[in-house]
Amino acid sequence: MPQRSRFSGKVAFVTGAASGIGRATALAFAAEGACVAVTDRAEAPLDRLRAEIETAGGEVLAIRCDVSQPEEVGGAVARTVARFGRLDCAFNNAGVENTAAPVHEIALDEWDRILDINLRGTFVCMKHEIAQMLRQGGGVVVNTSSGAGIRGVAGGASYAASKHALIGLTRSAALDYAKAHIRVNAVLPGNIETPMMDRFTDGDIQKAIDLEPVGRLGKPEEIAEAVLWMSSDLGAFVTGAAISVDGGWSL
Repeated sequence: MPQRSRFSGKVAFVTGAASGIGRATALAFAAEGACVAVTDRAEAPLDRLRAEIETAGGEVLAIRCDVSQPEEVGGAVARTVARFGRLDCAFNNAGVENTAAPVHEIALDEWDRILDINLRGTFVCMKHEIAQMLRQGGGVVVNTSSGAGIRGVAGGASYAASKHALIGLTRSAALDYAKAHIRVNAVLPGNIETPMMDRFTDGDIQKAIDLEPVGRLGKPEEIAEAVLWMSSDLGAFVTGAAISVDGGWSL
């Protein structure tokens, strides 16, 4: 499977890997020589991803993990290190969309659901990932925020709040660990051709296309390439960045 070797001898950990951006990024890491731990709540598509990477000659560990459950996150990171010996690149991509509603109509349990997965889940992942990176002397973390992390979204207050907060978390962590050789960045996708976008638009993808200045949806592989650049030595001077890959949507 390896074609280029930017990540030969490296270990990557990808959450929300069963579909969309997470899946594309896991495949890209594996194609460039990384051993990859892939996690998600959805077991069947995760198993299909594992089989695809193995068939192509890559090394992969598939772990069912709900990032809103701290004990599952800790176990997933521990299993990754037990299998591969280290953790060099972490892509915290697991997230969910909200049920569209104005602020006064958002149920508290819906607010908590979005923040528990999108924000708290990423925070818990970072705690475990960074602790391992400190032990081994360095690493890279990339978090998935969103164009909604730098602009408002009508009907999407909980989602936008979680994605705005992720940028603050990313930038603060970047300062905490800069001298420890741990870089922390965020990628901000726009409207991307994923199952989440299908759900968000109720299958009317044209609504999302119409929001894009470039006139098309982004591809998961385009986000993956940005994540790999940030995770590679080519991005060695980049930390605390929130990089939009959104076709101009957030301008």
